[in-house]
Formats: sequence, structure tokens, C-alpha cells
Amino acid sequence: MTRVLVTGAGGPAGVAVVRSLLRRGDVDVLAADMDRWASALYLVPAENRRLVPAGRAPEFVDVVRRMCERDRIDVLVPTVDVELPRLAAARDALAAAGTRLASPSSRTLDTCLDKLALAHACAGTVRVPRTELFGTPQALSGWDFPVIVKPRRGAGSRGVRTVGSARELDAVHDEDDLLVQELLPGQEYSVDVLADSTGHVIAAVPRARLRVDSGVAVAGVTVHDEELVATASAVARAVGLTSVANVQLKRDADGVPALLEVNPRFPGAMPLTIAAGVDMPSLVLDDVLGRDLPRSLDFVEIANVRYLEDVFLPVGDVLPEP
Repeated sequence: MTRVLVTGAGGPAGVAVVRSLLRRGDVDVLAADMDRWASALYLVPAENRRLVPAGRAPEFVDVVRRMCERDRIDVLVPTVDVELPRLAAARDALAAAGTRLASPSSRTLDTCLDKLALAHACAGTVRVPRTELFGTPQALSGWDFPVIVKPRRGAGSRGVRTVGSARELDAVHDEDDLLVQELLPGQEYSVDVLADSTGHVIAAVPRARLRVDSGVAVAGVTVHDEELVATASAVARAVGLTSVANVQLKRDADGVPALLEVNPRFPGAMPLTIAAGVDMPSLVLDDVLGRDLPRSLDFVEIANVRYLEDVFLPVGDVLPEP
């Protein structure tokens, strides 16, 4: 039986991946997190629960590598942004211990996690809103206000704000490596994209985020839109994607889908994509193991609402403090 370790068991992406792999029946799933109260730890048997340091901790990679070797892990699936580049840099060391890493390459991560590099990589391939590095001469003029100011690096909507005038923009302090970006007026979409190990895009599933709570979609609907599918697929090819990423698009004033950013990992709303007919965590596992995948997959239009679900267990089954 294939042994798979999923990190980030406290986040919605980690929960989605763990549940997907558990449904297969041919996978021994281990779950890891820095927090002993992480919910997906308690979806797996007690002997398969692991605590790890924070992804930014100096010892994180060594601890995970030794854990994979000790637990005879065949495939490691990280689901936390900060862990991805560090584990990608250790891909060869993990492979030497017999563990395959199910995540994008270091090159893809470097491009996607730097929003300015992403804009440059995709310019000329898809519609990219004007994006300038704050503090450079070209960032000072020529804007139609309002505009967006956002961190050059970082996930989600943290640090993103709308600036309404040139005077307000001049008052912004460049303390966090900021970008100034054209504000797009249209509907926003998230597109979950699956590409195989050769970079061939197998599926792209657009969804509209109808309700968001703390940055996580709690209601949404998948939509058949060939323009969104084509745009997200082109972005995936431009960044060299070889696994799963979430491509965020927004329509401009002419209705053309434009690129906002790429999250090069499983998204928290992955259960909706799975329910629509594309089980991306399971497909990525098959691809990493060298099994044949379909050349393309379609999906159905389906809506979801998310609710809180409890996991009850004896107090003695809670992992002790590390």
C-alpha cells in the first residue's frame, strides 16, 4: 500500500487532500501539522498522526525528511505556502530517502510566489493588468484611479488595499516590497488547474466564489466557460506547472479574463472541484507514482456551501504538546 504524508492538516486544503486520499482505499495516509489541534490529524488513525515544526522553522525540512525516511513515506504532499519552496529545494534529498514530492518545481514556485515575476512571465500570453514595483519611476504616473496596492510576495488577500488617488498613492510607505496594479472591475474567478509531470494541462475547473469568510470560499459554483479555461491553462503552461495550482482571474472592462495571481498548491475550495468530477489530489498521486492519467477531463456545474463539521474523540487521543 502506498504511504502518503500530507502536511498542513489544519488548513482546508490539507483536509481536502486527506479526505480525497482516504476515499481511495489503497493509500495509507499520514497527516502532519504544527498544531496538535489540527482537524485532519484526527481523520487518520492515531498511529498516523504527526507533529512538525512551523514551516519557517530552521529545522522544518530536516525534521520532515527524517520523518519520511523513518515512516517509509512514498509520496509527500505539502499544502502550506511557506513549506513549498523549502521542500522543493530538498526534492533530491527526499528522493534519496525514497520519498517523491508532489508539488511544483522550484522554478514554478519562484515565478508564482513573486507576483511581479508572474506578471512578467505571463505578459504577452494572457491579459495581465498593469503591474509596477512601488518606488520605481514607472509606478508614479499614468494610472486610472482607483488602483490596487499589494505585497509583491504573500498569499491570499493579506496586505491588499485599494488606493483612490495619486495623493493617496504618494503617501504609501514602501515597507513591504509593494506592487501597484491596475484595478479590474469585473467578476473574479478561481480556476483549479491540473497539469501532469510533462506540463500537459489535463483539467481546468473555473469556479465563482459566491461567499468568502476569512479569505476562504464558503459558497461557490463551478462554471463552464471556455475563455476562463483557456486563460488559466495558458497561465499554467507559462509558469511550467506540473501539478495543481489555483489561478485567480478577473474580467477587465471589456470582459476579458485577466490574471491576478497563482497559488501553486491545492486550494481550500478543492472539495468543490472534486465534487464536480475532477479529483485532483488523487490524480496528482497517480501521476507522481508514474501511472497513466487521462489526457483531458471534463467537469459538471455544481454549487456548494461549506459548514462547520465536528470530529469527536476521547481526550486521551489528542496528541500531547511537542
